[in-house]
Amino acid sequence: MPYKVIIADDEPGMRLIERKMVSRVEGFELVGEAADGEELLRLVEEKKPQVVFLDVEMPKMTGVECARVIQDTNPGILLIFATAHDQYMGDAFSVYAFDYLVKPYKVERVIQTLERARDLLSGRREAALPAPRREKRASGGRLMLRHRDGLAFVAMDDILLVQREERSTVLYTQGGGRYVTSDGLQETEERLDPAVFFRCHRSYIINLNHIRDITPYGRWTYIVKLDGTDQDALITHEKYEELQQLFG
Repeated sequence: MPYKVIIADDEPGMRLIERKMVSRVEGFELVGEAADGEELLRLVEEKKPQVVFLDVEMPKMTGVECARVIQDTNPGILLIFATAHDQYMGDAFSVYAFDYLVKPYKVERVIQTLERARDLLSGRREAALPAPRREKRASGGRLMLRHRDGLAFVAMDDILLVQREERSTVLYTQGGGRYVTSDGLQETEERLDPAVFFRCHRSYIINLNHIRDITPYGRWTYIVKLDGTDQDALITHEKYEELQQLFG
């Protein structure tokens, strides 16, 4: 099944160019086009894409503002900024963009980006970086979670990953457990043992005892694979360096 792509640009001519580029790379299907930020967010919610091309300067909401909302909804979506303004590169990578293309860009450059995105999505990633290792520690105790039907109590040692998902906080546990809570990610982090749990990204907290490997993702971000779950986490370059220091 092809990976779904949405493109967002207020210039019809640029959408036409991007549409043609997407059609040239096998494995992708264009499922929507947006001329402003609000339309983009509506399409993302409706179409559930794996890849989004977005301009920085758009009516109603900027590309960076849209990216923050998309990150909070599904941080696994690959965001590719395509813009004429290179001064926004720092803002783009602050929301963990997969790539940043400056107009006018070469066709080969865009195709290369799409091919890297396809390889990442299909699991054909670059060789894994060595995962940090240290003596495992137990966190102990249970975590109380609030949800719409009441309360849930989860053993902290069983928690593998905490992430933002569809504007909620979701915990994945050993044995395939999944718990959705109305508690915020920051609030949840404050109740976890910092010796065991690590905030690796604005949308993810990982259990250090269960890191399997770390692989490159985009220019300044990596993917963390965890034992016991098929769910991946993202880790920023800065947090990866912090993790290396933490493990010594």
